[in-house]
Amino acid sequence: MSSSVPQPLAGKVALITGATKGIGRATALELASLGANVVITYSSDDAAAHSLVQEIGSEKALAVKSNAGSLSDINTLISTTISKFSKIDILIPNAGIMPMRSIENTTEEDWDSCYNINVKGPYFLVQKAVPHMAPGSSIILLSTSLCASSTVTPPYLLYVSTKGSIEQMLRVLAKDLGRKGIRVNGIAPGPTGTELFFKGKSEELVKMIANGNPFGRLGTPEEIAGAMAFLAGSGSGWVNGQVVRVNGGMTVG
Repeated sequence: MSSSVPQPLAGKVALITGATKGIGRATALELASLGANVVITYSSDDAAAHSLVQEIGSEKALAVKSNAGSLSDINTLISTTISKFSKIDILIPNAGIMPMRSIENTTEEDWDSCYNINVKGPYFLVQKAVPHMAPGSSIILLSTSLCASSTVTPPYLLYVSTKGSIEQMLRVLAKDLGRKGIRVNGIAPGPTGTELFFKGKSEELVKMIANGNPFGRLGTPEEIAGAMAFLAGSGSGWVNGQVVRVNGGMTVG
């Protein structure tokens, strides 16, 4: 990758789960462009992972195939990261799933799968990473602006319940880990043009959602990545325990 831009994250190590598509991929590219070494995880797409590593540069990027909801895989991910880069400065548990399930049609399998990936994974990834994070490090958890929306529809129930868990986790971790000099914040995107967002939605529904935004469009993964870079860097050194709702004004206040 080009090094013509300033390198405020030079020497930093970022670990990003679910990083071969959408927001995760855009974030990996953004942090790498700012000088960070990046460890990216993926669940199945070997070609996409290899392509991203080649784009960033194999000396600065490492791809690890990992189940984000598996404690065994999390342990392996951390040990592989430390073996390669010796530390973790920026932790972004980005991997997530968004099943459209209301109270009527949620199965136990749906519940277990969603909570394993969206809640258990981040919880234990933070637990295992923190011993390798020095003061000044940053943890960025992923929520959703739907947690602050009064127009959320029933099929989002299961997904939003997992992100509500993330926001409560964030509040307590910020107080706990702040004593170690580690900041914990969250990014809560609004509707963003990713593969995960488009899945199962008609063109008409996508247009309706976009038109409901003050800007009349969806966000882009790169716009979310820019907010990630802010929270990862020294410019947000006094920001802790906050959820930044990056949604173009879909929710305000």
